[in-house]
Amino acid sequence: MYVSEHLLPRVHGFELLMAPYTVAHMKLGLQLQEMGYEFDSDERLRIFLTNSLEDAFEKDSMPALPFAEWLVNEGRAASGVKQDSPVMVIVGNPPYSYDSLNKGEWISQLIRDYYQVDGKPLKERNPKGLQDDYIKFIRFAQWRIEQTGYGILGFITNHGYLDNPTFRGMRQHLLTSFDEIYVLDLHGNAKKKEKALDGGVDKNVFDIQQGVAISLLVKHRLRYNKPAKVFHADLWGVRDGKYHWLEEQDVAKTQWTKLKPQSPFYLFIPQNTELLEEYEKGWKITEAMLVSSTGIKTHRDHFVIDFEEEKLKQRINDFVNLNFTDTEIAETYKLKDTRDWKLSQRRKSLASNSQWQQYFTRCLYRPFDYRAYYHHKDVIELPRKEVMQHMLAGENLALSTTRSIEIGRGWEHIFCSNSLIQHHTVSLKEVNYLFHLYLYPTEKDEFLNGNGKPKPKRKPNFALNFIKGIEARLKLQFIDDGTGDLKTTIGPEDIFHYMYAVFHSPTYRQRYAEFLKIDFPRLPLTRDKNLFQQLANLGTRLVTIHLMEADIDTDSGYPIEGDNVVAKITYKNDKVYINKTQYFDNVTDAVWRFHIGGYQVCHKWLKDRKGRKLSYDDCNHYLYILAALEQTIELMAKIDETIPEFPLS
Repeated sequence: MYVSEHLLPRVHGFELLMAPYTVAHMKLGLQLQEMGYEFDSDERLRIFLTNSLEDAFEKDSMPALPFAEWLVNEGRAASGVKQDSPVMVIVGNPPYSYDSLNKGEWISQLIRDYYQVDGKPLKERNPKGLQDDYIKFIRFAQWRIEQTGYGILGFITNHGYLDNPTFRGMRQHLLTSFDEIYVLDLHGNAKKKEKALDGGVDKNVFDIQQGVAISLLVKHRLRYNKPAKVFHADLWGVRDGKYHWLEEQDVAKTQWTKLKPQSPFYLFIPQNTELLEEYEKGWKITEAMLVSSTGIKTHRDHFVIDFEEEKLKQRINDFVNLNFTDTEIAETYKLKDTRDWKLSQRRKSLASNSQWQQYFTRCLYRPFDYRAYYHHKDVIELPRKEVMQHMLAGENLALSTTRSIEIGRGWEHIFCSNSLIQHHTVSLKEVNYLFHLYLYPTEKDEFLNGNGKPKPKRKPNFALNFIKGIEARLKLQFIDDGTGDLKTTIGPEDIFHYMYAVFHSPTYRQRYAEFLKIDFPRLPLTRDKNLFQQLANLGTRLVTIHLMEADIDTDSGYPIEGDNVVAKITYKNDKVYINKTQYFDNVTDAVWRFHIGGYQVCHKWLKDRKGRKLSYDDCNHYLYILAALEQTIELMAKIDETIPEFPLS
């Protein structure tokens, strides 16, 4: 950090708040002396050791440590800067920490302003991202400039807040607080596998995987209570190229794109809104299917999920066998205590349950990849009972999708299931949600129903207004279960199949790509009864195939005998090799490259079994996957042929 002599410290309010305070910061004083600046005998370099995210310093809270009195005085001086001195410029590269340790009451209350949008609560299921340290530092800096009444905030941070739906309240709050906002997205997100617009390499300016952005937020002395003007620019390419560009450019010379952030997301990235009004006429899936949750999150997949049910049963048997010590179980199965899960307590709890053997089931772990699973709260962290109980109670169907996507190939994030799902079933980069078709009676329903009354039936998980809208459009009467005749009646499974077909339309995915990448998908409805029936039929076929219940043929084979061990997976000459000699043949390039969500299915299924020996059933299963993907490609094309145009009429 270099500061010209005439800027220091004569400009009133020039203070530096740093934590932690390191030798590198002390060098600044020496550099100033080398530049000719002379400190008075009682003058200090105005750098303070403090935690900016804490409120007023309290002496009583200081532990009895060496130099404690010095730290108390340092804290008091820093508090004076934070609370009283005018601060016009705040710059920095705050830490990015999703699991923030800065949980003080003052900043926790201040950050609550970001939990609202358009005057209403965000209602996020998991708003934890707003607790990231860099978000808290932005909120602190915003607050500090508001105290002065004007100023400039310049941060380089994680770029996730620019478009993630969770941060929409934050973006709106910044719009109302500042007059001008300049965002230079430096990209370099290895997690998203970002590439330059020309398909070339894109690298981070730091040695981190998370993409970053430079943000300059300006608050003028005189304001007119209008939302900030927002300007955006991208910088792609290799690291040295980005460094060179940043050295040569400034705000005035940068070619900015002026944005018009609007409700409900207030995006700080460019968006083509030409089709937004058309798209928003559709039903958002969260508004059509009211009960949903993320997939199960075990925190110990290696223990409760397995390819082989017998191995899983052995592990759980050992877990409840209290003749084994906690240390033996912990070391054998690599289990560790967490804040909310203690091995000893959970073992005793499960062992005391006389019905513990009833919780073996299966889950859809990845597309076409069902695995043995033990579903009990004593061994998993987030069982998502509010939804998963309906998948366990009887026959059911469900859609698995994501709220937003890490854009690359585009939106392909939809799959069906008749089992529980893991929270990364459709994509590893995003949290996956489950929208189940039927609601089964719960224990509460059984209790309220009482003895001697007919047992409650399952009911569809559809909003009443959504059902009425379909009835009005198609002039059909809705029935609560199964399928209708689509002449006078319509059932929940007809709607589910129609939905599944529309979401597999390549034109739908491409036309609404701008909006599908930032929120749950929306379903356009048709008034054409014949079109609805055709799409429902195609959706039925797709669902049957994806549930692996279809009787389908394939030209692929597995012709070479060998040890069947998955070693090096390669694709060449229409063959998928699992090792040097054995392969599945007659696999087209389109099938090999086909993605569901974030997974290249043909590769992912084998990759997860690397080092394992494929059984006879495994080989047949993979042949089914090849046939299923070939059929899916054909059905997706038929869906587009069936739909005359968008918007649906």
